[in-house]
Amino acid sequence: MKTILLMRHGKGDWKDKDTKDRKRPLTKRGRRNAAQMGEFIKERELIPQIILTSPAVRAEETAKIFAESCGFQGEIRPVKDFYMAEADEYLKELRRLPDDVERVMVVGHNPGLESLIPLLTDQIESLPTSAIAYIVLTINSWKDLNKKTEAELVALWRPKEIE
Repeated sequence: MKTILLMRHGKGDWKDKDTKDRKRPLTKRGRRNAAQMGEFIKERELIPQIILTSPAVRAEETAKIFAESCGFQGEIRPVKDFYMAEADEYLKELRRLPDDVERVMVVGHNPGLESLIPLLTDQIESLPTSAIAYIVLTINSWKDLNKKTEAELVALWRPKEIE
């Protein structure tokens, strides 16, 4: 069995209209929520073995703050194709993981992350900023991951719900 933690990046800062979308940093709320979700995941003993993240500044910041707050010591790997990716891009990268990885976190963007949830679980859910979807897959090898893989959405946590 493999597990995925899908996390939408924290709230991005729109104050500077000249900042390109990829370069937008997190707001104070975004940083606070990323740390809060890291602590929450640590309490549930669900720390991932690797974090794959969009290279957008707000996503990488989310991944780093989350990692620090949960005590994550592994690799945070930016994936160029995760910036504004569709579900297929996420699946393609996940299939590349070595099989000794049991739990992975993906930090990315909507609508791609939101479309990945029903693709795998047949459940339609909203994934607001800093929310985490916990998905268990019925595969033993990441190479076997595809659109027909059976999966269960175990939980969906939103920052406001765990305060």
